[in-house]
Amino acid sequence: MSTKNSTTTTIPPQPPSAAGKLNGEPPADHERCPMEEVALVVPETDDPTLPVMTFTTWFLGLTSCFLLIFLNTFFIYRTQSLTISAILIQIAVLPIKKFMVATLPKKNYTLFGRWGVSLNPGPFNIKEHVIITVMANCGVSIGGGDAYSVGAITVMKAYYKQSLNFLCALLLVLTTQ
Repeated sequence: MSTKNSTTTTIPPQPPSAAGKLNGEPPADHERCPMEEVALVVPETDDPTLPVMTFTTWFLGLTSCFLLIFLNTFFIYRTQSLTISAILIQIAVLPIKKFMVATLPKKNYTLFGRWGVSLNPGPFNIKEHVIITVMANCGVSIGGGDAYSVGAITVMKAYYKQSLNFLCALLLVLTTQ
């Protein structure tokens, strides 16, 4: 005599977005996420009208990447080194972006007579946040801290009294990162 325990989990429906559903229909079963935790956090539909590669995305993404690289390299020389993760930037970017949306002009500018760029394309969306987080993660090494070759350059200078010129050191860091 075998009893079968049949517990099924249902995925709650997500609120519809402007262009999230195709032809007004919910996603098919094969498009649904099997993980309930993921389905609760991430919408199952995509809104292709949301802007992604905006001025503010590039500005905040590159700034956060450079800031994390600088701070982690600066703090690696402490006796007890300090590592700043990309999660801090991910949290800090939200109020900064909302401030930028409130203050930047909505005027469109034309570049090279062909491309239109707006400094303020609209409210912050999840796609912009993901792109900024990916860019910020590029500024953090796997083990934390700085690029591995920065340690080699520092050892050469401190113990062997040899130094590389700036261009050679820069190329070494960029190729090993």
